[in-house]
Amino acid sequence: MAVPNSRDVVVSGGGRGRLSLRLNIHNSTPNLVEMPAENTREREQLNSMRSRSMESIGKLSISPDETYEFTSEDLEDRGEIGRGAFGSVNKMWHRQSQSIMAVKRIRSTVDEKDQKQLLMDLDVVKRSANCEYIIKFFGALFKEGDCWICMELMDTSLDKFYRFVTEVQNSRIPEHILGKIAFATVKALNYLKETLKIIHRDVKPSNILLDGKGNIKLCDFGISGQLVDSIARTMDAGCKPYMAPERIDPFQSRPGYDIRSDVWSLGITMYEVATGEFPYPKWNSVFEQLSQVVKGDPPRLKSNGRLTFSEDFVHFVNKCLTKDEKYRPKYRNLMEYQFIKDYENANIDVATYVGEVMLEMNGHS
Repeated sequence: MAVPNSRDVVVSGGGRGRLSLRLNIHNSTPNLVEMPAENTREREQLNSMRSRSMESIGKLSISPDETYEFTSEDLEDRGEIGRGAFGSVNKMWHRQSQSIMAVKRIRSTVDEKDQKQLLMDLDVVKRSANCEYIIKFFGALFKEGDCWICMELMDTSLDKFYRFVTEVQNSRIPEHILGKIAFATVKALNYLKETLKIIHRDVKPSNILLDGKGNIKLCDFGISGQLVDSIARTMDAGCKPYMAPERIDPFQSRPGYDIRSDVWSLGITMYEVATGEFPYPKWNSVFEQLSQVVKGDPPRLKSNGRLTFSEDFVHFVNKCLTKDEKYRPKYRNLMEYQFIKDYENANIDVATYVGEVMLEMNGHS
């Protein structure tokens, strides 16, 4: 495998129980050195993810029939398309395959928690190759300690898309497009649960991606949690505004939570993109959120003089927003709802609609 240089590349997180990853790039097989972790279960989980994550380093698989050995020199940077605490996401061109892709570049200086999120994100996308509703993984490599994750490039995220439709076009996303978005997201979440035994924990509009070919895909699995007997127990993961009541209330969340917390997040997401408005007012403190989400009535989608929705769509969203999780549906139940069944095989031209909006978005920027 071609390599850019011959020195050791080290990824290390600081702090107690930190993780240290050393790759001698003279060899095709990385040598992993681990510092003591906080507990055996987490150490075994990270070891498992590392071993799977390293398998494709330096190999780019665009399709089952196209695999290339590659280094960073084979990628042409076409500009930054996103940035976070971990690093950046850039659009890049792979010359040999003539392919455009999104490359998430994770800095080597990130701490242990961020390293674990990196490994989880990489692990999940690699193992989701058979799900058409989850973003595709092409390959990964290390450059001077930074990890580059190469993934399928989509045109936009649902949050940017619906805001443009709402704020610039002064319109709303049509319900038949929302139907396809809901169906694709439920299918992706169900795949994670049934096939990988994982709960996403961060369902929100920015983690649902669209493109002009009509594809709708779920992304960002950095904080996904392993399910043990279908229960997740880590409480401090996810975007607070989309969290279910049982995850916000410290007394209610003690036993853990299950996939129905993601069902609530899906309900909040669908309400928001359908109406163009977040269902709660802006919170100034966690106490306000606790009061409104946990103590108050749940949001209710309904038709009014300005917006009209079908009964099946209203039923679907409001069932997702059932406050008591014991009565909130799971994925297998959602798949039987008429709204989801109607759009499973419906011939909806998502590509034309998204393409037309994207054309205007690109011209507006």
